[in-house]
Amino acid sequence: MHLQTHGNASSELTAVNAARCLLAFGAQPHVRVYPGASKPLLLPAKPDPEIHGDDGLGGVEGLPSADSAEVLALLAIDEDGSTVRALEGMAKSIKGTWNKGVGQKVTVISSGPMTNIALFVSVYPDLLDAVEEFVFMGGGVGMGNRSAVAEYNILCDREFCLITCEIISIYAQPAHATQIVLDAPIRKTMMPINVTHTAIVTKHVQAQLLAPGAILLNDDALPPPATNLRHTLSTLITFFGDSYKSTFGFNDGPPLHDALTVAYVSRPELFKTIRHRVDVELNGTHCMGETVVDIWRYRDCDDSWGPLGRNCMVAQSLDVSPF
Repeated sequence: MHLQTHGNASSELTAVNAARCLLAFGAQPHVRVYPGASKPLLLPAKPDPEIHGDDGLGGVEGLPSADSAEVLALLAIDEDGSTVRALEGMAKSIKGTWNKGVGQKVTVISSGPMTNIALFVSVYPDLLDAVEEFVFMGGGVGMGNRSAVAEYNILCDREFCLITCEIISIYAQPAHATQIVLDAPIRKTMMPINVTHTAIVTKHVQAQLLAPGAILLNDDALPPPATNLRHTLSTLITFFGDSYKSTFGFNDGPPLHDALTVAYVSRPELFKTIRHRVDVELNGTHCMGETVVDIWRYRDCDDSWGPLGRNCMVAQSLDVSPF
């Protein structure tokens, strides 16, 4: 199940993009895309074409066309032909996987704004026992990338998520939504840009993506792709790399933000983390959307994961080479 909302592009575009990617990756045939929130909880939508292109997949080549029958068939519809929304899809999947404690808990992985997750936390508090952990990519410790101190996902509040039988992966969030999730009495792990900015897709890494085992000298051109899918992924990296170079001055390649959330769940030994109290600044004139990480433990907290506790594991570093 792919749940989704607006983010780098409108929710309509991101839903279709999710379906296009499912086809490209040969996803299992039962997986469907569930459109989610079309705007943040309070703020207007804030696409980011400067970094990701007008459709959210800038520069991509080789994906199925957005209006193809195969793509549209992956959008979730009810028996009466109406669209099934992300909130409904999340609740059904989590409830079914948990099965009143007979089944397994679900890990929710968010690589974008958390509007859908915040709605789930608010509307289905009785299902929080079925959640093992919320793992989210976003925020920064003393730094931002869409203001002096605020990271884009936290500031903007949007999302897109993929649910499998045990893992739900989500793309979305804003300041208000993130605070709602941080206050939930569930373990959270934050993957800040301090860490994602160390996972750089250098020219050598991109060459390995295109053709595993390729030997590349500094002045060599990238090798031809071993498969069509590798070509598709490389075109995304190239566009993203150019955007990050011109906007943020990343000359060696772009950071691979989102995949670190999945890496953390599958290979936690690659990361060093520490538990902190984390909140989001919701009202500051200069620091709206900042993730306030209490690294010196000024705030008196209990041992819970909720609104009074040290509520979040914060990634400090990544073992980059194995990643």
